[in-house]
Amino acid sequence: MALPAGDQRQLGEEVLAQVERERIRYVHLQFVDIAGIVKSVTIPSHELADCIDNGKWFDGSSIEGFARVAESDMFLKPDLSTFAVVPWQRSETANARVLCWVYTPNGEHFPGDPRVVLRRALSEAEQLGFSFYAGLEFEFFVFGLDDTDGPQPPPQDRAGYFDHSTDVTAYLREEMVSALEDLAIPVDSSHHETAGGQHEIDMKYAGALTAADSAATLKYAVKAIAQRHGLHASFMPKPLLGVAGSGMHVHQSLFQSGGQQNVFYSQDDPYGLSDIAKHFIAGQLYHARGMCAINSPLTNSYKRLVPGYEAPVYITWARINRSGLIRIPKFSPANARGARIELRCPDPSCNPYLALAVMLKCGLDGVRRELPLPPPVEENLYQFDRKRLKQREVELLPSSLGEALEELQHDGIVQEALGEHVYQRFLEAKQLEWDDYRKQVTPWEVRHYFPLY
Repeated sequence: MALPAGDQRQLGEEVLAQVERERIRYVHLQFVDIAGIVKSVTIPSHELADCIDNGKWFDGSSIEGFARVAESDMFLKPDLSTFAVVPWQRSETANARVLCWVYTPNGEHFPGDPRVVLRRALSEAEQLGFSFYAGLEFEFFVFGLDDTDGPQPPPQDRAGYFDHSTDVTAYLREEMVSALEDLAIPVDSSHHETAGGQHEIDMKYAGALTAADSAATLKYAVKAIAQRHGLHASFMPKPLLGVAGSGMHVHQSLFQSGGQQNVFYSQDDPYGLSDIAKHFIAGQLYHARGMCAINSPLTNSYKRLVPGYEAPVYITWARINRSGLIRIPKFSPANARGARIELRCPDPSCNPYLALAVMLKCGLDGVRRELPLPPPVEENLYQFDRKRLKQREVELLPSSLGEALEELQHDGIVQEALGEHVYQRFLEAKQLEWDDYRKQVTPWEVRHYFPLY
């Protein structure tokens, strides 16, 4: 997937010319840790040429899931195709950002780099003749700030789904979208979501690595724009009791490598799905519980994954049923490229590189093994009792991070997608998080139990 040497040289010259033309003072070398948090090393722009040729060394021992102290030295190499000027700083000291690959001292790609994890999965798909495409939908809340700069509920507005006249933060969302477009991240649409203060920005379909890069940048950009207005944008899955949480629905399809044919499409199927698409869906359903800790990685994620708020908890698929795990969006038969599936369980706290890698790997496992797709369930599953769920053989997603981690430890395909380094570091970090969480005494427990016992 690397550019030929000649193309890299030309792109390097173009980037350096842009730096001079736009009087860029600083360049942020960005990468993400295993938790999906954007990290950055900032260099003066006059150091960029050397960085392009030789990389920039940094200490990885303090980065979540990267390296222990004894193996901490590593270096960043810019992926110049991601270079962009930071739009909200154009009128100030001009800055730019570029996403980077992480390397070990011996010049090999660092196995703990989430971009490497996704690239490895994409290479596997290419060996089977497929290219993986994804479109991500991000939901988030906007809160005011108190005197300590902490988020201050209630949310910033009281508008509802698709509202416009009462959406006082519509201007803010427009500014966020403009910033993303300036960062070369095409946006499909944006709107107000169901809960007060809740918004959605949907990215255009793209190759999976580009989609993951855009997702990491989207969260960083949305937070920065909100902060400049004295507000706080939160991608926490369930920040408020009694209202819908925030999801990150992922639209997916496979294309022929290097071609225009969407291999998910079949004109002979009532859902428009090919056998490959059905096996791919079956693979994701089969591994849904094992994927859950990656797609929903916080203890708070499981406050969202409960019945009643359109967040999926049932491992089923359908076309019109939003209570199921995988939905088949409508598309015009005249536009076969639009055939896709929508996985609805991920939330925006996940690492997009790891999430897309495990989705692809699990889908391909279904294709390789030609797993049969169970019948769709179009009924509203929230109205099913336990007996009826059992009769329909409907399984549920894990109900806690602890349960999801147990499932992860029993799913070899998800582990293989992550690689040994990322799997072990992710598991260690999340087990510590779960152990700490379950020891907490919450205000709810004090309020309900203290007067009685």
